[in-house]
Amino acid sequence: MFFPRKPAAVRTSSREWKFVGEIAQELTFRSALVECLSRRHSSSSRVTGLQREVVAEEREVVMPPQREDAPHRYPHRSARCSSLRCGIDKTEVMRITLPSGTLAEIDTSVPSPSMGLVIAPDIFSLRPLFDDMVARLAREWNMAVCAVEPFPGRSLGADIQPRFAAVPSLDDAHHLRDLHEAADALGTERVGLMGFCMGGMYCFKSAVSSRFDRIASFYGMIRVPNDWQSSTQAEPLAMLAQGDAGKVLAIIGTKDPYTPPADVAALRAVGCNVVEYTEAEHGFAHDAMRPSHRAADAADAFARTRDWLLGVTKNEQ
Repeated sequence: MFFPRKPAAVRTSSREWKFVGEIAQELTFRSALVECLSRRHSSSSRVTGLQREVVAEEREVVMPPQREDAPHRYPHRSARCSSLRCGIDKTEVMRITLPSGTLAEIDTSVPSPSMGLVIAPDIFSLRPLFDDMVARLAREWNMAVCAVEPFPGRSLGADIQPRFAAVPSLDDAHHLRDLHEAADALGTERVGLMGFCMGGMYCFKSAVSSRFDRIASFYGMIRVPNDWQSSTQAEPLAMLAQGDAGKVLAIIGTKDPYTPPADVAALRAVGCNVVEYTEAEHGFAHDAMRPSHRAADAADAFARTRDWLLGVTKNEQ
C-alpha cells in the first residue's frame, strides 16, 4: 500500500522571518495610505490622450488611452466652478457654465497669457481628449484656453448616428454666442479660435465675427453636408465671403472627402489661407488614436496654427 510521504519541515531563519515581517508591515502601510487618500481625493484627476488618476501627492498611475469616440467618463464637475488639479505639474483646469447654460472646459492658470484661445470640438463633444488639449495648449502655447460643448444639454452617447442626426437642429447664432461667451470668460485682450471637423466648419462661419483676431480650421466642412442642412445652418463659404476670410487658416488633407479639391479652390477664391497635407485624410491631426493620424503632419499643422494665431509668421497659401 502506498502512503504519501510527509513533507519535510521547512525551517525559516530569524533573518527571513524579519524580512517577511517587514514586507507585511509595508503592505499594511500602503493599504492604509491608499484607503486614506481615496477618501481625501474622491474625485480623480483626469486626463488626456493618457488619463491620469492621482494616487498620492507625488505619484500617478497612467491609465490606457481613451478612444476619440468614447463618451466622457467623468461627471461634470460643475456648476460654476469646482476645480481640479491635474497630474504631477498641478495644472488647474475647470468645468464652467457659460451664461447661456452651455458647459465649457477652461484653463486660465498661465500668469501672463500671450492671448486667449477658444476651441470648437469635433462632433463627439467635450471629453478627456479636449480636456487634455486645453491644459496642454495653455501650458505649451502660454495661452488662456477654453473648449465649448457643441451639443449643450444633450446626452447623445458615443455612436456617430445620433450625433449626425442632431446637427441640423444646431443653430449658428446660438453656437456663435457660446463661442463669444467662452472668449469673454478668458479675460484676454486678444482671442483666437481653433476648431476640428464640425468645429472647423463653425470656424469658417465665425469669420463674420470681429471677436476673434485669428481663426484656424482643421478639416472643417467647406459646404454643409446634405444630411446636416437646415434653416439654422448657413453655408460656410457664404459666411466667409460676408466676413473676413483673410484671418482664417484652413488645415486640409488632400484625401479628405469633406474637403474636395473644388471646395478647396473655392476657399482660396474667397481669400481663405489654405495649407494642404498630401495624402492626409479627415481628422489626421488632433487625435493620435485615430487610424488616420499622421504624427509629422500633425506636429507641423499645430506649429503653423500657433504661429498663425500669434501672428509670428505668415503661412503658405
